[in-house]
Amino acid sequence: MSNPSVPALRTPDDRFTRLPGFDYAPHYIDDLPGFSGLRMHYVDEGPRDAEHVFLCLHGEPTWAYLYRRMIPIFLQSGARVVAPDFFGFGRSDKPTDEAFYTFSTHYASLKALLQRLDLRRITLVCQDWGGLLGLALPADLPERFARLIVMNTMLAGGDAPLSPGFIAWRDWVANNPDLSPGRLLRRSCAHVSEAEAAAYDAPFPDARFKAGVRRFPQLVPDRPDADGAAISRRARDWWRDTWRGSTFMAIGMTDPVLGEPVMRGLATQIRGCPDPTLHAQAGHFAQEWGEDIAQRALDAFARG
Repeated sequence: MSNPSVPALRTPDDRFTRLPGFDYAPHYIDDLPGFSGLRMHYVDEGPRDAEHVFLCLHGEPTWAYLYRRMIPIFLQSGARVVAPDFFGFGRSDKPTDEAFYTFSTHYASLKALLQRLDLRRITLVCQDWGGLLGLALPADLPERFARLIVMNTMLAGGDAPLSPGFIAWRDWVANNPDLSPGRLLRRSCAHVSEAEAAAYDAPFPDARFKAGVRRFPQLVPDRPDADGAAISRRARDWWRDTWRGSTFMAIGMTDPVLGEPVMRGLATQIRGCPDPTLHAQAGHFAQEWGEDIAQRALDAFARG
């Protein structure tokens, strides 16, 4: 992939002070192959030689802060936790040209990050776009992945209709170009405090910083020749035919976008997927109930 050399905004550091429950030191890479000059942020906690590495991938319109309730549980198990922010989100740089935001671009950046950090024995933890992108990675890098924790997401191969809930969400975002992630989280998760909502808004001082937020819903492959559709179909075949690792699936049952019907379908595409854990209170942003989900996942893995 060639150097994109696109103009980008960088959220001031003072926007990220005193974030409730999230005092992790930032880590940055600004020379990923194909993305030189764009700075990607990631959380990196726990021992570098840990037996397991939890790779936590956020979705739209959130950032690594979404995992603040799960990271401590994973760290208590002795694991390493890596939680990147996609370009356009969190502490990562935010290209202002909306044409930058494609499925292939973000997939390439995540793949490059995994290879740069040389992550192995990965437990993939994903939801929403973290799954749309993240679930495609093991098909290309199978030797790096050992386990899966999957919540409210999908694989979109462009050969099946998208859910009515997702289409409604895509249309809503298109009509609300300056949407507030914090307000969205407050509406979706009643327990999210005003300070936590402000943390979700922290990466986006104004609408200029929200190109990624605006574009992501439009990037879900909705036809067979859409960007990312072939990658997703290949991944779907890999999960069905080749995956041999351990899987834990949790479904936020109040999710109107990627809820139980979508997740039941995904379960049939993952070889050996056990019965999902149904979380009655959780919605689309299942990580907001993350202490419980993370502990249940660890317990399930320990039972084998």
